[in-house]
Amino acid sequence: MFMAGLALPSRFDPLTWHIHEMLFGFVLAAIAGFMLTAIPTWTGRPPLHGAYLAGLAALWLLGRITCLLSAWIPLWLAAVLDLGFPFVLCSFAAREIISARNWRNVAMPVPVGVLGIANLLMYFEQAGRAVAPGLGWRLGLAAIIVLISVVGGRIIPAFTRNWLLKRGAVTLPRSDWLLIDRAALATLHGGLIGWTFFPQFHPLGVLLVLAAAFNLWRLACWHGLTTLSEPLLAILHIGYLWVIVGVALLGANLLSTVVPISAAIHALTAGAIGTMVIAVMTRVALGHTGRVIEADRITTMIYLIVMTAAIIRIIATVAGGASIPLLGVSAILWVAGFGLFSMVYGPILISPRCQ
Repeated sequence: MFMAGLALPSRFDPLTWHIHEMLFGFVLAAIAGFMLTAIPTWTGRPPLHGAYLAGLAALWLLGRITCLLSAWIPLWLAAVLDLGFPFVLCSFAAREIISARNWRNVAMPVPVGVLGIANLLMYFEQAGRAVAPGLGWRLGLAAIIVLISVVGGRIIPAFTRNWLLKRGAVTLPRSDWLLIDRAALATLHGGLIGWTFFPQFHPLGVLLVLAAAFNLWRLACWHGLTTLSEPLLAILHIGYLWVIVGVALLGANLLSTVVPISAAIHALTAGAIGTMVIAVMTRVALGHTGRVIEADRITTMIYLIVMTAAIIRIIATVAGGASIPLLGVSAILWVAGFGLFSMVYGPILISPRCQ
């Protein structure tokens, strides 16, 4: 569509549609998969299944179709149909967690609700309401990175510690450096929220660069270098490193026009989000189907393809006349990486669980 200059039957222009669907289509589907898998583990309650799960999936698909074809229906109707999925998902997650009195995870549905609000803001902006330009997608992106920082801080050091303990390692991820964790999250969340509402406020660049430094320190405490022999674990560390790179580039963009904003955005999206999504999906697919939690060569290839797509996409932002061909290469690799995941892991997910 981009290369040929074709129009979409959507009320969103092609670039805005791309932004909208990557955040509220692709990423929100991945978040839903994570939460629907994790909530039964957190609460001990049965997972969503059968007609209810199919209905939720259909609600997601309905949102994608109505957004794509929104030029053919009233904008308010497209918004209502599209917003059904995040708010139903948020309500279900909140009900399950509160019913089980699982107070440790009571805040987990909040980012999903924020994503629903961010989606609504994009529709308000399209309708010509008094909404700051880009506020919706910035809020959505910030909510996703905040969720990655919180969930990543739980699962990455825990998985790494368990893996190292099985190998008799003495040096383990630090779990007692609460001050570093708090400083890393406070600066990161504060910087992202500030950028969401004040994207041109240059002093925020200092806070974001500081957030990148604190989170690099946080990541170093998790001993990622010791996991390089197991790609299924190392990819989680690499995904979090992408967060740091993206936040650093975002801060640098506010401090200097040399760094294009597109490079920072795609480091956070194609880089951090894309890598973390594929990392968690492969690990969960293996673990929850009773298979050995190890990456084979094909899985490692999937990781490399997705990361290469992200790297090339960022290079395209500063490549001048070569940017268009690079965008094509990046897109082909992105589709190839997730397509290969579907081919390899699709049969795993629909096959009987290994005993």
